[in-house]
Amino acid sequence: MKSPASFHSFGRSSSKLSNYSRSFDLPDDLEDLSADDYGVGGAMLPIFLSDLQRNNQQDLVEVTLELENDSIVFCSVTPSTPPITDQKEATSVTASSGILGRSLSATSRIRRKFAWLKSGSSSRASSSAENDQDRRITARDERRIKAKLQRTKSSAQRALRGLRFISKTTVANDAEEMWRRVESRFESLAKDGLLAREDFGDCIGMVDSKEFAVGIFDALARRRRQRIGKITKDELHDFWLQISDQSFDARLQIFFDMADSNEDGRVTREEVQELIMLSASANKLSKLKEQAEEYASLIMEELDPENFGYIELWQLETLLLQRDNYMNYSRPLSAASAAWSQNISSARPKNMLRRVCFALRCLMLENWRREWILLLWMMAMATLFAWKFMQYKNRAAFQVMGYCLCTAKGAAETLKLNMALILLPVCRNTLTWLRSTKARFFVPFDDNINFHKIIACAIAIGVLVHAGSHLSCDFIRLTRSSPEKFALIASDFSHGKRPTYLELLTGVLGVTGISMVIFMAIAFILATSHFRRNVLRLPAPFNRLTGFNAFWYSHHLLGLVYVLLVIHGTFLFLAHKWSQRSTWMYISVPLLLYIGERSVRTCRSEHSSVKIFKVSVLPGNVFSIVMSKPPGFKYKSGQYIFLHCPSISPFEWHPFSITSAPGDECLSVHIRTVGDWTQELKRVFTDVNDSPFVIGRARFGQPGHIDQNGQPKLLVDGPYGASAQDYRNYDVLLLVGLGIGATPFISILRDLLNNSRAEDQMSSTTEMTRSDDSWNSLASSNLTANSSSTSGGKKKPQRTRNAYFYWVTREPGSFEWFKGVMDEVAEMDHKGQIELHNYLTSVYEEGDARSTLITMVQALNHAKHGVDILSGTRVRTHFARPNWKEVFSKIASKHPHATECSIVECRCWQRS
Repeated sequence: MKSPASFHSFGRSSSKLSNYSRSFDLPDDLEDLSADDYGVGGAMLPIFLSDLQRNNQQDLVEVTLELENDSIVFCSVTPSTPPITDQKEATSVTASSGILGRSLSATSRIRRKFAWLKSGSSSRASSSAENDQDRRITARDERRIKAKLQRTKSSAQRALRGLRFISKTTVANDAEEMWRRVESRFESLAKDGLLAREDFGDCIGMVDSKEFAVGIFDALARRRRQRIGKITKDELHDFWLQISDQSFDARLQIFFDMADSNEDGRVTREEVQELIMLSASANKLSKLKEQAEEYASLIMEELDPENFGYIELWQLETLLLQRDNYMNYSRPLSAASAAWSQNISSARPKNMLRRVCFALRCLMLENWRREWILLLWMMAMATLFAWKFMQYKNRAAFQVMGYCLCTAKGAAETLKLNMALILLPVCRNTLTWLRSTKARFFVPFDDNINFHKIIACAIAIGVLVHAGSHLSCDFIRLTRSSPEKFALIASDFSHGKRPTYLELLTGVLGVTGISMVIFMAIAFILATSHFRRNVLRLPAPFNRLTGFNAFWYSHHLLGLVYVLLVIHGTFLFLAHKWSQRSTWMYISVPLLLYIGERSVRTCRSEHSSVKIFKVSVLPGNVFSIVMSKPPGFKYKSGQYIFLHCPSISPFEWHPFSITSAPGDECLSVHIRTVGDWTQELKRVFTDVNDSPFVIGRARFGQPGHIDQNGQPKLLVDGPYGASAQDYRNYDVLLLVGLGIGATPFISILRDLLNNSRAEDQMSSTTEMTRSDDSWNSLASSNLTANSSSTSGGKKKPQRTRNAYFYWVTREPGSFEWFKGVMDEVAEMDHKGQIELHNYLTSVYEEGDARSTLITMVQALNHAKHGVDILSGTRVRTHFARPNWKEVFSKIASKHPHATECSIVECRCWQRS
């Protein structure tokens, strides 16, 4: 029994469109299927034919015709299958070759049967051209059916995470709260109840992506068959419901409509190029915008291998559904992350009290070295204060000046201690040596600057207590004391005369004390972060009080403070014996150590002039200097040096991390111009004859062919230790560099690569030696093996086995700084010892619709050329900021038996 099925065209608004109707008999097994299962929409007319039976075969084919006026345009013939509803049905369709095989075989027969639908020129085409067209259509049909069969619910859920129009960092997760915020913005942006097309981005939260938001606006308006410039609140709500829809198909359709600007259901290469340019503009990727045509061709090559010149919705869907397969490169850490996350969540105590105890325990284990040093320091200060307080409480002067005197003397004793200790954290040579001793396991030498700042705060408090007690309390009580009480301490003053308040201020103690307070106040204020980092903007000429130079020069006032301190401690009241005047006892050793270090630096720097081999100007206001090593210069990766250019300033020295490895022949640094000194250094080494037109061009040629005549003199002081220099003591390294702060880790990566290369060469040499010895006598073989083991035992093997480098930057041009190192690591690290991860924070997070197409282009280009489109290296560039919790979990799960793991972070501060 066969029932007729009639299909009608859904025409356009033109009155000249024809209505076409034709009935067909459906097979018995297809009676219950409705036309909705195959999809009908727009001005296109799908017709399903089943009356073309050859050799008892039942063929199901979809023929697309377009009816307009008095003509019928034949569009395409494609095999059609019922929609796959579950995995079981998909399996049965896959197993059965009837529908697929018969449908594909019917394509050519349908085209021959409806040859009258073709134009005259098409009918006159050669048979070879028709066969080629049939083959291309068949190939695309096979890919579409295969894509439908492979689509699963889990793949759609994964793809859904990669196509989000509402950023998770922009609005809350609650749908009602999200709409309330949009509604509030509408009220402030709308005029006469209408929201302008240009303000749509501000309204939905895409403040920094207005062009992309306008693209969404136009796509949603085209759905309504409208070309509008303003919308009402109800229309905005309708738009909002569509872009916030959690359905993958809904989001996919919006994304496709953004590209399909002419609403023909097809996306051409030009339309893909426009969408790439729109995405690049939203993410501030000017370089990618310039190469949009190349990447559009890459997408068409991947999705349109039959070379039809367009792609359809199902092809874009396939690309997004296979997102994980395309992105499966540079991700060796992806394993076991879910299990580890479950282990972490189960390890956390649920009780609030236990949570607090757990947090305190972690805090103690992490900071125990800092804690015992600070505890020892505070106990020393408390002991000295109490000792001096009780000492003066038992003296006759206590009867005259009371507790004010005891408090002032107790604070003075802590000041003596702190004025001595504050010099130790800045003795760089001493700290560099101590970092190489076993003392590093108990003393946090890497926190030397933080300890220096803490002591400075304690000195400021001690000065306030000491000077405040003298000026506001005991001086007043002394000058107003009765003759009877003053007689108890009259012998401590000249001629036994009671001094006046003015005489106390203008005496040696008063002048030296007030002068020290003024000098220290200037140095301390200009050393604060607001002044040192140029956060505080002052008008001219007071702007010279901010910046690194003001901090550097003002700190030299503290040299006068120590001279005044010695004088102040020599002319003390109420102290007759030399042992009671103990200021010099506290500060003599640290002061001599510091003076000795400064003298060594001065003498060493006079003989450390280097030859400049190469100066290269890099993107992002960065330039690199490759220079010779000073005589006897030995350093470790992670250390830094001070540079001095007398032609710029006769006194200024500025620190920079070393980017070359200890095994390299030359010494190199990368410098970012963030201040007047670095800008002048760049000008001196890149300008030729002070011409501004040569900036950006390398001034020097290849090493060994350099004209040193007329070259600016550059002095080097160092090396000095930093926290990263001890990386060899750890099994696993996590290196985190922010911007130009990646410089010390580049040296570490180079050193690890050089060591790995040396180990490989040693292993190959050993194998060759054993192979040669096997042809000789057994005794000779044993002798060689013993000598090899002895010589190899003298060299300590490298402990570090894995290093994970995370470089976070906001400028795409930053990747040019260390492009050569990245490529070298990717090419030479055969053991997989080093993992590199670049993060670009200027691009929206992966999963945002604004970066979806960039992610796809990135993966396709890497699969074809092996190069990342953003960094220009083999290392993949991630978007937004790292999820550190996930990073830590993955590394810990990958190295559960590692005894020690080091996390080292370095960021850039504007210093010079």
